[in-house]
Amino acid sequence: MSAAPKPDLTNRWIYRRWCQDVLRYADTDRQGHVNNAVFATFCESGRTSFLCDPATPLAPVGTNFVIARLLLDFLGEILWPGRVDIGTGVLSLGRSSFTLGQGIYVGDRCHATAETVIVLTDEKTRRSTPLPEDVRKRLIDLAVAESPTI
Repeated sequence: MSAAPKPDLTNRWIYRRWCQDVLRYADTDRQGHVNNAVFATFCESGRTSFLCDPATPLAPVGTNFVIARLLLDFLGEILWPGRVDIGTGVLSLGRSSFTLGQGIYVGDRCHATAETVIVLTDEKTRRSTPLPEDVRKRLIDLAVAESPTI
């Protein structure tokens, strides 16, 4: 049995949620481009915008989200100065986890994509806990436009 095809994470039109980050001179390295570690920070900006919006927090009281896996593909260098747009959407849902897809753009060009597996954990036991139905519904509403697994 073959796996369902993955959505094209370089396609900016699939993302439901967006945020921006400013490129800082300090983000550059000896080669004069934005350092690879900063790409993970861009992903964090998109994730926290997505997961931790104070107006509509996603994690229920007594729980936290933790990252179980981060896969980052570099597609092109980014040069200072400027800004990046970070698109974020849900790729798949599990019992206690979900996978986010992200694209990092300068203008219309995608410079990196990421997939992040996030697990909901209980603050007291520090173990995974099932995603409540209301959280699942919100995650489904934030799925990428081409998601074959939601």
